[in-house]
Amino acid sequence: MINCQTCGTPNLDGSQYCDECGARLMKIEDENNEMPGFEPRRSDVPIFRSSNVTSVGIPNIAQVIKDADRLSAELEKSPIKSVHATLTIERNEAVGTEFQISADESLIGRWDADNGIFPDIDLDRHDPEAKISRRHARILYHNGQYSIEDLGSTNGTFVNRGRRLIPGSGQALKDGDEIIVGKTFLRFYISQ
Repeated sequence: MINCQTCGTPNLDGSQYCDECGARLMKIEDENNEMPGFEPRRSDVPIFRSSNVTSVGIPNIAQVIKDADRLSAELEKSPIKSVHATLTIERNEAVGTEFQISADESLIGRWDADNGIFPDIDLDRHDPEAKISRRHARILYHNGQYSIEDLGSTNGTFVNRGRRLIPGSGQALKDGDEIIVGKTFLRFYISQ
């Protein structure tokens, strides 16, 4: 069994994703006779191994500083992206639930660990009738412009209650647009 490094749930050997939370499961190679374990999900979390802990359980300060320097260098290479837009649910018991958009491409859909689908905007718990496809639509940000594209969903994607989007065709988005995916009503806001 492989325990998830994020939530602690046991998963079958060979699993790539946690059945409970969807985190990617990664095994650390058995190097220098260290005990095999698991990488934390986030790269900015320090890893304490037997080699950097003294016999009384206190971290070896030199090793901790070395690990911190390595993590700082990694963070400098990949700057943290800021939130530039949000989607907010407008109907049902989840009114006001916000999904932050910080990537240039954000997948809208429903979580499916068996098939490795982990959308950026996971509407699974807000879609009791399963009207949203696993890979329903995506929001794109390019050259300061936003657009939405249906990915061949079963129940369609609509902007401002217009015609159903043709799969693969982008539709421009502006601040305050209404987006309907399946039976879920969302409002698109651009961060100022």
